[in-house]
This record gives sequence, structure tokens and C-alpha cells, in this order.
Amino acid sequence: MPKYKYIKMKYSCFLVLILISATTFSQQIITDRPDQTESSSTIPKNSFQIEMGMQQSNNNSLTSFAGPSTLLRYGISDKIELRLFNQYESHKIELDGGNIKFDGLGDIEVGFKVQLFKKEDVNTEIAFLSHAIIPTAKEALTNDKVGSINKLSISHSLSEKISLGYNIGYDYAAQTNVFTYSVVLGFSLSDKIGAYIEPFGALAEGGQYEGNFDVGLTYLAKDNLQFDVAYGAGLNNDMQYVSAGFSWNIPQFLIKK
Repeated sequence: MPKYKYIKMKYSCFLVLILISATTFSQQIITDRPDQTESSSTIPKNSFQIEMGMQQSNNNSLTSFAGPSTLLRYGISDKIELRLFNQYESHKIELDGGNIKFDGLGDIEVGFKVQLFKKEDVNTEIAFLSHAIIPTAKEALTNDKVGSINKLSISHSLSEKISLGYNIGYDYAAQTNVFTYSVVLGFSLSDKIGAYIEPFGALAEGGQYEGNFDVGLTYLAKDNLQFDVAYGAGLNNDMQYVSAGFSWNIPQFLIKK
């Protein structure tokens, strides 16, 4: 569609120019958005983090809007956090005989992240994340049965300004087995601005492979508040998306000082 081609050119040119000038992030708050790669860190004990955003995407005849998508994270220890995710979705399928539209809240995801390895004198971190997908949405939006999302997250600090992170995952949703991957190269452009570039994809049952990439920017407004924008596109498919959001960490949540 013409409007998405314009969005693709506008965002890709802007973000690639910034990435070329760059020298994940050395910022204080550590988030799991806006990239596809989940971080290898958990949030601090007793802190509560809200990660919220909106995304507009299209894939062939399907146009979708998600927002607000909301991830809630709570640190129950120095190495374990609990997680809850849900989002409002709106979809439109363009057909020759007319359009089909449906919207509503998606299935709820509940899960955890546990940090498996972290040492001060080692530049590698490892964590494991797992979500259970609970079929709570209406018929057009639900996976119908309980599913799961699982990821092993590994990161390396390459320098004070550059880091490399990657995920290897296995998902089971809608009675389908899917293997996923993502690799993110992050840059610290300044004390407040970060950027990244990331290939990611999935291999489903039957050998169906889908490869994509995205780029994004983050802005650290405060030590515990970060804003973000991102653009993604398919490498072997017609998917395109733009997204924007924020992450806010509340330290010592519900703990009296």
C-alpha cells in the first residue's frame, strides 16, 4: 500500500543515518522494548516496571493496530521477576468481496524471567524467559488453547558504547511449534540516546521461514523513564510496522521506606 511504502522510506532513512553516525545501552533502566530481543537482565528486587506502546503494521491484505500493549514486570528477587502481558488489537482484512474487521483484547500472557548468569568481571549475561498464553480473548483473536513462549537470552558488552544481544526461542501457540531467533546490536549515542539494529525471524512447522529486521531509537528522559520509536520490515515477506512507547520503573513498589 502506498502509505506504508512512504512510512518505510521515511523511518528507514532517518534511523539508518543515525545508526551510521553511532559510535545496548549504558542507560540506567533496562527494558524489553522496543526491540524483539528480550534483555538478559531482570529488574531490581521490589521494583515494578510498566512497558507500554502502540504499533501499526500491515502484511499483504492484513492491516493491524495494537495498543496499548502493556507488559508489567515485578522483581521478586535479585534474579527473578514476574511478568504479565496483554494488548488491545484491531485487525482489518481486505478482500474482493469486502473488508473483514475484528478487534478486542488479546490472550493474556503470564510468566517469569530468571537470570542464570551474571558476574561483574565478565561481559556476558544469560537469562531465561517463559510465558504461558492463556486463551482469554474472543474467538477471532484467541489461540484457543494454552500455549507458551520461551526464550534463552544472552548478551555481551563489546565496549562502553556497543553491546550485542541475542535470543533463541521456542513457541507453542495455536497448536503450532515455532522456533524463533533475534540478534540485536545496540549503540549508545549519548548519555540519553540509544539506537539499535536487529534481524529476527521464525521457523514454523513444515519449514515455513519468515525473516525480518527492525531499527529503533530510545530516549532516556529520567533514570527510570525511557521513550522509544521503532520501524520494522520483512526480508522475505511484505510485513512492515512502526511503533512508539515508553518504559517506567517504580523502585521499592509497595514497600514502605
